[in-house]
Amino acid sequence: MAHEFDLAALRDAVALGRIRWQLHALERMLERSISREEVVGAILKGQVIEPYLTDRPLPSCLLLHMGQQPIHVVAAVDVEAGIGYVITAYRPDLEHFEADYKTRRRT
Repeated sequence: MAHEFDLAALRDAVALGRIRWQLHALERMLERSISREEVVGAILKGQVIEPYLTDRPLPSCLLLHMGQQPIHVVAAVDVEAGIGYVITAYRPDLEHFEADYKTRRRT
């Protein structure tokens, strides 16, 4: 098993339009006024802040992108099929994250 998330494979899939939007992600994005373009931008330009390599059925990760507003995207990639999956997207807040929006606050 790889020791880090394959961000390049995810970005390649998304850049080629090989992206699948999970219903949960689309519902949350609508509720939170987050566009598909913003999510794609976060995947293409953001950084992995938490890899979830043991997630099933595919490894996933939490990405952070600092655009006009910070955004977190949870995405997965099927490296063999060359398909990226958007699982959810949300705006991180200071109640749950430090000011860098990368570090989770201890509860």
